[in-house]
Amino acid sequence: MRVPPVARIRSWVLATGLVLITALVLTACGSSGPGTAPNWTPKPTFSGEGYDPGGRQPVQPTVPNGPQQPPSSRHGSSSAPPQKKHGDPAVVATKLTTPTGIAILPDNTALVGERTTGRIVRVQPRPGQPVQTVRTLTGLSTVGGGGLLDLAISPNYLQDNLIFAYVTTRTDNRVVAFTLKGPVTTVIGGIPRGKSDNAGRIAFDPKGNLLVATGDAGRPSLADNKQSLAGKILRVTDIGRAAKGNPVPGSAVYASGFRRSAGLCVDPRSGTALQTSSDPRSNGDPVNQIFAGHSYGWPSRTHDSTSPLATLPSTDRSPGGCAISRGVLFVTSLTGQLVLASAIRAIRGALISLSPYSTSLSHKYGRLLTVVAAQDGALWLSTSNRDGHGHPVPADERVLRIVPSAGGAKSNV
Repeated sequence: MRVPPVARIRSWVLATGLVLITALVLTACGSSGPGTAPNWTPKPTFSGEGYDPGGRQPVQPTVPNGPQQPPSSRHGSSSAPPQKKHGDPAVVATKLTTPTGIAILPDNTALVGERTTGRIVRVQPRPGQPVQTVRTLTGLSTVGGGGLLDLAISPNYLQDNLIFAYVTTRTDNRVVAFTLKGPVTTVIGGIPRGKSDNAGRIAFDPKGNLLVATGDAGRPSLADNKQSLAGKILRVTDIGRAAKGNPVPGSAVYASGFRRSAGLCVDPRSGTALQTSSDPRSNGDPVNQIFAGHSYGWPSRTHDSTSPLATLPSTDRSPGGCAISRGVLFVTSLTGQLVLASAIRAIRGALISLSPYSTSLSHKYGRLLTVVAAQDGALWLSTSNRDGHGHPVPADERVLRIVPSAGGAKSNV
């Protein structure tokens, strides 16, 4: 019987006897289901910024054991000198190039992937610490917004040390898996790429299945074509096979009808999956709850299309990413240059709704792209001020670590 490539990597990792990292307990809350899009009105901002604003002491960062000698890159040594201190406790890394993918390791450090260079760096959760290059992925294409688009950590990371990435190559978009030192293998390939809309996000659900959000590659008709992997949410195992329970047995396609996926986030307890997208046809960009077999209306809405759970305010377009932490949805807005927060409310059964949003960080760091939630409740974000649409400062691009205070947006789930 043929052994899938990722399974071979996992066997290789275990055979080498890599040292395991001490686990942190993953906690969060939430629920799932469709609901009526709320009429969002601004609420007072939540506060809380920097390394430890609430007096809570996060786990002290440590460098995980295991392979630590990545291949060299055009950025030079794998270990950079400490970042220059600039007085803002929320800024944990500076002067990166297009930081787009962020994944949090069990020791509470972050892996940050640069879209246009393929470089992956490890960032500590406090400012002024060294930013270490741990790997560089090669053979990428950056045409149409492509490149190294997202990162995710294996649910079994303590055993297999696997990192997953959504990347654009010269022939397709694909998901690959690798360790810091071992080979890179394709998990799922053949996702169409094009001159535009090569967006992609990945996230694991609580069952260990990998959700893959793909763009339409600039060809809208592909988004509604069930035979194409473009403009879809795919659901596969960690070795790339169609997950059990998909709408069509043996098919990776889980949901369809998307132009591009700016953000994809999963509640780690309930499995609720939310996606943020850009839609030029509406006054506000949609926030979609993902359901098996549903079509979300791109490029043409029909009576069978699933309506958004909510839409973003017209002043806060171009979502950059989303995260769910402790029953609260966080969405970044590139245009609005802020973070929107909305409590996830249970209605009945699988139904949810979103509360009126609150805002934070308005115009403080410029255009905000990726946001992910760490196990300790902190949010990690990246800026996108050197993309031709922002007003960069010398420290850009930056990675931020923000701790929302207890007085911020709350979930009553």
